[in-house]
Amino acid sequence: MGKTEDFIGKAERFGAKNYAPIPVVIERGKGIYLYDVEGKRYFDMLSAYSAVNQGHQHPKIVKAAIEQMKRLALTSRAFHNDKMPDFLQKVSEITGMPKVLPMNTGAEGVETAVKAMKKWGYETKRVEKDKAEIIVAAGNFHGRTTTIIGFSVDETTKSGFGPFTPGFKIIPYNNVEALEDAVNKNTVGFLVEPIQGEAGVIIPAKDYMQRVRDVCTKKNILLCLDEIQTGLGRTGKMFCYEYAHIKPDMLILGKALSGGLYPISVMATSEEVMKVFTPGTHGSTYGGNPLASAIAIAALEVITEENLPARAAEQGEYFLEKLKTLKNENIKEVRGKGLMLAIEMYKPIAKEVCKKLAKEGVLVKDTHETTIRLAPPLIISKKQIDEAFKRIKKVF
Repeated sequence: MGKTEDFIGKAERFGAKNYAPIPVVIERGKGIYLYDVEGKRYFDMLSAYSAVNQGHQHPKIVKAAIEQMKRLALTSRAFHNDKMPDFLQKVSEITGMPKVLPMNTGAEGVETAVKAMKKWGYETKRVEKDKAEIIVAAGNFHGRTTTIIGFSVDETTKSGFGPFTPGFKIIPYNNVEALEDAVNKNTVGFLVEPIQGEAGVIIPAKDYMQRVRDVCTKKNILLCLDEIQTGLGRTGKMFCYEYAHIKPDMLILGKALSGGLYPISVMATSEEVMKVFTPGTHGSTYGGNPLASAIAIAALEVITEENLPARAAEQGEYFLEKLKTLKNENIKEVRGKGLMLAIEMYKPIAKEVCKKLAKEGVLVKDTHETTIRLAPPLIISKKQIDEAFKRIKKVF
């Protein structure tokens, strides 16, 4: 067994420095816990950015993966496979969307949605060729492709990577009037997160999504929700948009779609939108492969069978109330929905706090220097929350 500094030294020697991780080296995980190479146990309060909603190494998902790996992993989309149909049906039933297109990473899911919105705009809405516009919200995080970072407002992610893809209009988040004003004859869709995760768990007004839905319907543009982080139980409902009692035109899912075992994403939508894709217009060698499909089916079954959205709602409310009792002059606000929680600081000290928490056996990650996100696996118990909170309280 190696030492922490040896692993970190080797990673820094041979790897790119495009991340600044907390200085721990994880060797294995089980449930809500992670263990480093020196045997120390940690509470995982990040869940790989919500990819591990079901907990690490969930036995049902692992079993499905192993059994499928023994049979067949990949065929490419040149042929059918026997697992993808059931995967597509499962996603369709859970989302209520009749059509599903599988990809791999969350960013690929977003790129798929962007292409679909544009093509729908040209073929159905009859927007003039190469004039389609998509509206996005400031503070967004939809991925790291050159197209996606082009409509970010975070200079760290985009500086030095231009020129960027045109056709995107950025408006303030949580501002329905700005959305209404931004729509013109060339607008084909609004791409938005129901809660902005990477921005620091930014929760909009209660009526925001309902009013957004109304504007999109009235203006004949597609409402595309990125629920890669918020979906599949994280916020206390299967999908965050359910709080607003609406339905989007398009839905992007990823992360917890695999329970953390494999990169899997989908774009789910209507017959009308999906029909813009014909053979040759879009694809992925690995998208919908039999291994991914088997894993995703098991991952979705765990979410429904163990009623993880309801667990997230109950445990999230309990955890949030405990976090609100923290007394520290540096805390500006504690907020959250379900088990998607955040502690915002007045000063840019979040990274240092995260390092101190790691020493106490609690793994969290900072964002934008002032915010600490807490998003444990949805299987966490009140007893485990109590134990983790003692350590959090000690640091603060």
